[in-house]
Amino acid sequence: QVQLVESGGGLVQPGGSLRLSCAASGFTFSNYIMSWHRQAPGKEREVVAIVWHFDGSTNYANSVKGRFTISRDNANNTVYLQMNSLKPEDTAVYYCKALGGRSPDSGMEYWGKGILVTVSS
Repeated sequence: QVQLVESGGGLVQPGGSLRLSCAASGFTFSNYIMSWHRQAPGKEREVVAIVWHFDGSTNYANSVKGRFTISRDNANNTVYLQMNSLKPEDTAVYYCKALGGRSPDSGMEYWGKGILVTVSS
């Protein structure tokens, strides 16, 4: 059974930091491109950061570049999102996503249930 379980969200003041974790199980983690997405109230879901399966390289949305860091631990089947210098506009539900990038998992897609991050004073 595939599971993606996010943790680490909550309420933080502007300028603060949070570290999100996504624990994966039920699939071959190292075959998957891992990413974080977010959806703010009244807005569409958007990609925040991606970490690739083959070399661990990363990509970021312009809005979080320089503030957020995505990383993965293939030994522990976990992906992280370190969020620094948080702004009120970072408030959203954050989702972990796994996308198969290597045969036989190519094209398979899984989502976590999401976790709320609220940035407010």
